[in-house]
Amino acid sequence: MGDADRPVVVGLDNGGTSNNATVLSLDGRFLVDGLVEIPSEVTAGPQAAVQALARAFDGVLAHAGVRRERVRAVGLDTPGPASATGVISSRGSTNFAQPGWHGFDVRGALERRLGLPVVYHNDGNAAALYAHHVHFGADAATRSSVSAIVGTGLGGGVVVDGRVVTGAAGMAGEFGHVHIPLAGLLAPDQPEPRCACGFVGDAESVASLTAIGRNLLPYWLSRYPGHPLTREPSARAAKLLRGYAERGDPLARQVFTQQAVALGRLFTVAANFTDPHAYFVGGGVVEATAEFRDWFVDTVRAHTVLRAEQAVSAVFALVPDRDMAGARGVAIAAAEAVRPTAPHPPARSADPPG
Repeated sequence: MGDADRPVVVGLDNGGTSNNATVLSLDGRFLVDGLVEIPSEVTAGPQAAVQALARAFDGVLAHAGVRRERVRAVGLDTPGPASATGVISSRGSTNFAQPGWHGFDVRGALERRLGLPVVYHNDGNAAALYAHHVHFGADAATRSSVSAIVGTGLGGGVVVDGRVVTGAAGMAGEFGHVHIPLAGLLAPDQPEPRCACGFVGDAESVASLTAIGRNLLPYWLSRYPGHPLTREPSARAAKLLRGYAERGDPLARQVFTQQAVALGRLFTVAANFTDPHAYFVGGGVVEATAEFRDWFVDTVRAHTVLRAEQAVSAVFALVPDRDMAGARGVAIAAAEAVRPTAPHPPARSADPPG
């Protein structure tokens, strides 16, 4: 059977700037290797954004050489907060700021536009699902994992027996707003970190790009007054910081040490709630040199307190294929919805396993 005749699902990853799309055959093979992106149009409002998602759907099928009638379902992810069924928060969000987005059923709108079943997850859950299935392969349905995705905020996901735990309102896995102990994490005179959500001392108030600019970098620049980043606007300085950390800059390593410790404490909480087989770290914080990635994950592991029985088999690893993880994760979810016993995708590329 050629690719054009295979039954497939399509995964659509919606972001603030771009939509990324992929195609997954129901026998477990990704038919797209790499990014297939178009503008997401989210700032133009819901109707324009849904049309852009439909264009992404058509475009990726053309790219993969698959006929539309072979598509059985579509997976969609967007940034949260949103319900488990894809209704954007009534207060909107960073990506969905216009009033038209508030309470908008993006999953339902896309389903009506395409005339196909649409399965929804938020972007953190989608990346968590992809990391789980890539790491465990054929054993995914008998394993559990937690993922922390560090970006502008802190997202994540809980996967049990190969499926995302969504919760009653779709808010499960919102690790950013779990409170963590601050004693020993902060320097003696460092102010308590505040999250944009209003919480004091939640994980996102330390482990996110927003936390760097809002909470961590202002303090550490006061301790290193001659640092070159003192001459940069705060938003730009926060984005430049990782490059300094990759080069071993002491100030930058202090900031990222605090972020890694925060994730370790978050995973300690997760260990006592879900006792997962694996802990995954993803997002921009680990899109860096190999030395920095290894150092960061090792620091997270060192500050995750596990019982001896847990530590024997616990895995700490990176979320793979960051730019494609969302689309691939929701494609896996869509495939499971269509055929729950479908093989789990064992590979990351369009090439069949050798």
